[in-house]
Amino acid sequence: MSADANLVSFVAIGVLVGCGVTLLLERSLSRVLLGIILIGNGVNLLIIFGGRSGRAPIAGVTEPERMSDTLPQAMVLTAIVITFGFTAFLLAISYRSWYLTGDDEVPDDLEDQQIVRRAARKEVSTADLGGEPPESDPEQVDVPAPWQRREEGLG
Repeated sequence: MSADANLVSFVAIGVLVGCGVTLLLERSLSRVLLGIILIGNGVNLLIIFGGRSGRAPIAGVTEPERMSDTLPQAMVLTAIVITFGFTAFLLAISYRSWYLTGDDEVPDDLEDQQIVRRAARKEVSTADLGGEPPESDPEQVDVPAPWQRREEGLG
């Protein structure tokens, strides 16, 4: 780690990432967006503190042993651009959700709710949307009928 990093810096990074993860677990897209931004800034600080500090890396002006490490700076610049693009994408989704529904909360998926209800009632879905016969359907796992198991000696 760099000599400029201290305990307060790492506590600040931990607080940023911790608050970001907490916000990321919310249902509101605006809070998810704030969580992404906080996590991105925390990780960027961690990368910056991981590099060697020093003078500006300009050849001919600074001696090579006193130059700062440029790789973390390049990585952070790339991460800033990626975070900016992701932020713009989440803002667009959040605005679209607010425009269509009046809020930016992520609703439960209807199919997920149906699956939960079926699981609570211990029902099995009988819909086969593939259209292929059961013999050639690789996703269909049929349990042999009780009379077939008796004939085969399985149970």
